[in-house]
Amino acid sequence: MCGIAAILDRKNGTIPQELIGKMTNAMSHRGPDADGFFCENEIALGHRRLSIIDLSTAANQPFFDNSGRYVLVFNGEIYNYAEIRPLINDYEFHTNGDSEVLLAAYIKWGPGCLSYLRGMFAFCIWDKKEKQLFMARDRMGVKPLYYYLDDEKLLIASEIRAILATDLVPRKLSEPALLEYFAYQSVSFPFSIIDGIRQLEAGAWMSVRNDSVEVQRYWEVDRPPVSDHDDPVRVKRRIKELLLQSVKRRLVSDVPVGAFLSGGIDSSAVVGLMAEISAAPNTFTISFEEKEYDESVYAEMVSRKFNTNHTRILLRPTVFLDELENSLDAMDTPSGDGVNTYVVSKTIRQHGMTVALSGVGGDELFAGYPFFNQYLQLHGKKALWKSPALLRKALAAVMAPGNAHGGKGKIRQLLTADSWFIDRSYPVFRQILSPALFRQLTRLPAGDTAVARELSARKSTLSGLPLLSQVSAAEFLGYTQHTLLKDTDQMSMAVSLEVREPFFDQDLVEFVLSVPDTQKTPVYPKSLLVESLKPLLPDEIVFRKKQGFTFPWEVWMKKELRTFCDRRIRNMAQRPFIREEKLLSFWQAFLDGDAHIRWPEIWLFVVLEYWLEKNRVS
Repeated sequence: MCGIAAILDRKNGTIPQELIGKMTNAMSHRGPDADGFFCENEIALGHRRLSIIDLSTAANQPFFDNSGRYVLVFNGEIYNYAEIRPLINDYEFHTNGDSEVLLAAYIKWGPGCLSYLRGMFAFCIWDKKEKQLFMARDRMGVKPLYYYLDDEKLLIASEIRAILATDLVPRKLSEPALLEYFAYQSVSFPFSIIDGIRQLEAGAWMSVRNDSVEVQRYWEVDRPPVSDHDDPVRVKRRIKELLLQSVKRRLVSDVPVGAFLSGGIDSSAVVGLMAEISAAPNTFTISFEEKEYDESVYAEMVSRKFNTNHTRILLRPTVFLDELENSLDAMDTPSGDGVNTYVVSKTIRQHGMTVALSGVGGDELFAGYPFFNQYLQLHGKKALWKSPALLRKALAAVMAPGNAHGGKGKIRQLLTADSWFIDRSYPVFRQILSPALFRQLTRLPAGDTAVARELSARKSTLSGLPLLSQVSAAEFLGYTQHTLLKDTDQMSMAVSLEVREPFFDQDLVEFVLSVPDTQKTPVYPKSLLVESLKPLLPDEIVFRKKQGFTFPWEVWMKKELRTFCDRRIRNMAQRPFIREEKLLSFWQAFLDGDAHIRWPEIWLFVVLEYWLEKNRVS
């Protein structure tokens, strides 16, 4: 796990090492163990290393092939590098790690090497002979890759702040990105929060040579291979095999590997599978004295069952307040979520871990959220969308009267949409700020979000999936890629912790997405997952009430954080794209206890203003 940077001067200038050094210094937290540079004429590559596989200095980057023609900078892990290495019998290896295997695979197969890779990665390869720069990103979008491209230069980095550190890109806010941010608490592909800086899409590669720029997707989440699902027993057996394979892959490391253990189904499944592969895994649980937050009793039950080396870390809920500004400072890109991830990651890192497995992704893959069932219900009422729009509008007014927010506001949007299909319903399920509130509080143009446009463009392929898999695919294209994985990366890497997510394994995802609804519809929470792993998980874990982090942010924002929030809200109100009086009235109504205003709707403005001030963005 590392940070990478690259500068390509498209006018054949010379790039000073100090410039690429500014980029790597801006993300030194991603790689505290080593740094390295390659500068030659029009190209400069930089790297910060967090040593996990092959701890020797021979594996430091930038990494050169035997001939010296190709140069690699790489962030992430290729979990199956030991399986790929024997396939490349025309290359003499000098290291024991995945970086050299990745570079040799590219030399042998070109962009086709990506079909062999299983892992989380973002990398750049410079071909000295052809003067070509190739970059790619993993299928699920676990590792980030940002770039800025104009007629004169190409800047690439793992983080936005590294690109900004060059002072070659204006610190100007991207207004189209704000529609994404306020709707979904993060910024969706292809935008970033900075005008002109873009995200390379998950499952895509980009090649730049002279004046030619080529971008291609090499993997599509909505086109899983056809699988045989006639026999439910065989399906469950295959899911167990794929999960076990995924966990085994993510245990590849030359440093100790731990695991987050909350005591829920997903993290318990990961730990149970770890125990089948290796003796006594290291597990960590965050616990609280307040029983309404504490789940440590369930985590300890799982720890005893699998004989883990368990560490219970007692925190006060107010530690999240104490760490608030540190967590906001850690954000490379603003997010309405992520504070919890920062605190947990920092605590585990302080207990000596460099790598930790996480159970995130189980809900997205095995229909663990309420809106999976809600989508099935919409399908059952699809005849309603054949009725006249005026009738549905009248029904919406009855069911969600007035200026409805929250759940009722979403009902209104669903009923007045032109379709019940996933491209119309999923953006409503996941939104934070409704279109009505967006228009009320900002002066920005409204319209379809990038997520909605992406789902609409994929409508024909999505419709070929089972209904629950349509929601999972939408999750991967929306919240998972742009919020969940992005926050996991930026918050864990801020404290030099590598987090690995077994539920986001390509082979597992492709198989589960092709499982029909008759087998996947939860009889009880994530029943397909649980049944596939039987008798791995205790009933006490499977059938307990789900808790999770539900701290009193609303109360804190009105008390302990009131001054902090008030300052940011008032500064945000002065921004030209904000309707000042409307936002201040909205804030005051929240303080006065208006039950229709949810704290995340306010928090989005607070976080954005903090980020803009810290990063000096106009």
